[in-house]
Amino acid sequence: MREAKVASEPEVLIRFLQTQELEIGRVGLEAGPLSQWLHAGLVGAGFETVLLETRHVKAALSAMTVKTDRRDARGIAKLRRLGWCRAVHAKSASAREVRALLTARKLIQAKLLDIESGIRGVLRGFGLKVGPISRGRFEARTLELVDGHATLEEVIGAMLSARAALDTEFKRLHRALLEIVRDDPVCRQLMSVPGVGAIVAITFKSGVDDPSRFRRSRDVGPHFGLTPRKYQSPARCPPGSACTSPSSMPFFALRWWPN
Repeated sequence: MREAKVASEPEVLIRFLQTQELEIGRVGLEAGPLSQWLHAGLVGAGFETVLLETRHVKAALSAMTVKTDRRDARGIAKLRRLGWCRAVHAKSASAREVRALLTARKLIQAKLLDIESGIRGVLRGFGLKVGPISRGRFEARTLELVDGHATLEEVIGAMLSARAALDTEFKRLHRALLEIVRDDPVCRQLMSVPGVGAIVAITFKSGVDDPSRFRRSRDVGPHFGLTPRKYQSPARCPPGSACTSPSSMPFFALRWWPN
């Protein structure tokens, strides 16, 4: 009924939708990097907005021989109108902030470990082995090994400076997460479970975000990719499995030998 091309910004989309003479019932957005930002702006402006599961959209639009942005928009509109897709939960602002902290912390930690592995690799090429050592003594041990090697002192010194900067920022983000956990009663309750620390607790809480979106507690596991495994055999039937159903009845093979 109406097609247009506008910038992917909440203000632009809201202004375009408000100037239309059509009665807009629902806005559909494919989940992506900008979807949470656009969703928050559209919902704040009073539009009922739904995020569509990316895998469902891709599977439904895969039959198109020619893929363009215009055809994708038409396909998303049809999927939303027919209901052939699953809506994705739009995380709250607090959950998005925590996820941003977790992502940045994990990224800096990975780069920090990469630099340490790189330093070990460079020194190993000269027959110098750092060996198993604590993180606090890593720099001192490295400087001890390169003492007297002018080239190695320059190379390793630059890598140690980068490592020190990353370590400082990593500790700063880690302290920020610990402050959030310290003031969160849900995280403190999760940490009462043996083996659950501050990072696991805040990761789980921000991943669930709104517990009411799950109909049953058993639906939380599959949401994070943890699905139960079923194994049936004629001699073994685990509790809860439908061993008496026709589809799960055991099969017997008979072999005849001649006299």
